Amino acid sequence: MFIIGYFLQAVAAVLGIALNIALIVVIARAILSWVSPDPYNPIVRIINQLSEPILFPIRKRVPYMGGIDWSPIIALMIIYFLDIFLVQTLSRLGASFL
Repeated sequence: MFIIGYFLQAVAAVLGIALNIALIVVIARAILSWVSPDPYNPIVRIINQLSEPILFPIRKRVPYMGGIDWSPIIALMIIYFLDIFLVQTLSRLGASFL
């Protein structure tokens, strides 16, 4: 059963890294929205392309209120929830199999 435990801990670690990268991308997108960056800059284009799949589904469901885009804040809360709930649950479940 230790193989299942190690597998679950590895999945938790990889998921934690992916969620941290998503967190950084969403924060970078929010900071870029405060300034007017060059839209042809490769770094800006990469950040926009990586963050759009995360933010677009939220934008469809949550309208602009008071001229503020709430989708990055909601995305950050969802990412934090998944990090705390899912990653730690998988990690502890994997540790219980060891």
